[in-house]
Amino acid sequence: METLLQILQDLHPEVDFETEEHLIDNKILNSFDIVTIVAEIDSEFDVAIPAEHLLPKNFNSAKALYALVQKLMDE
Repeated sequence: METLLQILQDLHPEVDFETEEHLIDNKILNSFDIVTIVAEIDSEFDVAIPAEHLLPKNFNSAKALYALVQKLMDE
């Protein structure tokens, strides 16, 4: 989780990603951020996020995103 939080902090240091749960809904993350996050996750965790998982609910919080990464790592 710390690696993921660091990826997010590098994009938006002003956001508290440990508590924020509306990253997409509140337009904190944009499409360019999502592309960067997906690429960083692939690089750091060796996990590709398939298109069908590129849903707002999976990117609305660091917890949801980490759960997705964990799920994909287990597959």
